[in-house]
Formats: sequence, structure tokens, C-alpha cells
Amino acid sequence: MTRLYAGTSGWAYASWKPGFYPPKLASAKFLSYYATRLNTVEVNYTFRARVSAKLLAGWIQATPAHFKFAVKAHQRITHILRLHSAARSTSEFIASLEPLREADRLGPVLFQLPPFMRCDTALLEDFLATLPPGTRAAMEFRHTSWFVDPVYERLRHANVALCWAESEKLETPDISTADFRYFRLRKPEYSASARKALERRISDSIGKGDVFVYFKHEDTPEGAFYAEALGKNSKN
Repeated sequence: MTRLYAGTSGWAYASWKPGFYPPKLASAKFLSYYATRLNTVEVNYTFRARVSAKLLAGWIQATPAHFKFAVKAHQRITHILRLHSAARSTSEFIASLEPLREADRLGPVLFQLPPFMRCDTALLEDFLATLPPGTRAAMEFRHTSWFVDPVYERLRHANVALCWAESEKLETPDISTADFRYFRLRKPEYSASARKALERRISDSIGKGDVFVYFKHEDTPEGAFYAEALGKNSKN
């Protein structure tokens, strides 16, 4: 059975009080409360820091069995090495997430490339070949040169999702390359009509594989409300 996982890119925002979090809720309990309303979160913390087994155990304990953590790959892989000779760093990073995998809480790993990094299909092919077996991965390209058929072909061969990222500056082609979909919705606001259009697009993907959707984290909890409404409407 395929599922829709809808959430935000992060949860540790005191500014979400009192709209989303109860006014007196301690920050240590934010994740457990978040998980009562949303079924996934995208973790950006891992972009700059290595997670400990103890930290991951705390996240697992704070969330229900169906909850999934999508994880952004460390910047050493994507922004320092820029995928060059990154096999060891990637393998070590994926290995650090093993507690999530063992608990069946690990969603996709997102590899977000720098916006100035141009298309290199040979580099991409080499990098994809080094992904540890069983890794559910998504690639977010932020330069338009990547949006070409040879890239899509390599992603399909590796069963790696093309991250559909929407912002005010760039919109990824709506092309499926894996047995799941990954959406990053980066605009600060979405009108009712825009949300309806997103619902239709996302509902078309459900049934073809799991769908992961993450709204932008902001000073206000609007993204969390959008994700919550999307999850409820998908069940209607």
C-alpha cells in the first residue's frame, strides 16, 4: 500500500507558538507533538552536523511507528566534494542513519546540489553507482542545465527520484524517475487555488508509489498547516 507523507522541513520553531504548538509546550516535546499531527519531517540538521545514535534514538522514541524522517545529505558530499570522489563520505553518511533504517523510520535521503553546479551526466552516473544498495535517494538540482533526458535516464536506471522543487526562482519539471515521488514546496505562501492544484498533482502520484511532500519552514507555521490539510484531504 502506497502512502502520502506530508510535513515540513524541520520542527524546532518556537515561533510556531501558539498557532501550531501549545503555548506552554517545552521545546523538548516539539517533535512528539509535531508527530501527532504530521507523519513525516525533512531533517536539515544533517546538512551541517553528524547525528549520533543517541540523538536518532530520541527521535525514534518521540514518534509513532508510521513516522518517517527524510534526511538531507551532508554538505561535504554535495557542496564541498560536489559529488566528486564522494563514495566514502556517502557510505559513511548513510551508515550513520542505520538506527532510523533499523526502526523503519528512514524516508528518502535528499542530495541537494548547489545552485551554481551545472550538469555533468558522467559525474552523476559515477555518483549514483556508489550509492549503498537499498538507499532510497532523491536528487535536487538547482541549475536548469540538469533538466534534460540523459539525466532522467540515469536517475531511472538507479531508481533515484528527481526532487520536484518549487520556489519563486525555479520550478523543476514534473517528471517521475523512481518508484516514489519527492516534493519540496519552497514558496512562503500558497493560495487556496494553488493548494488545490498541488493536491491534484500529488494525488495523481499516489498509487504509483509513496509520495513525500515538504513545505518550507518559516517563522510562521503556515507550512505545517498546509501539510496537515494536504494529509487530511488525501484521505477524503
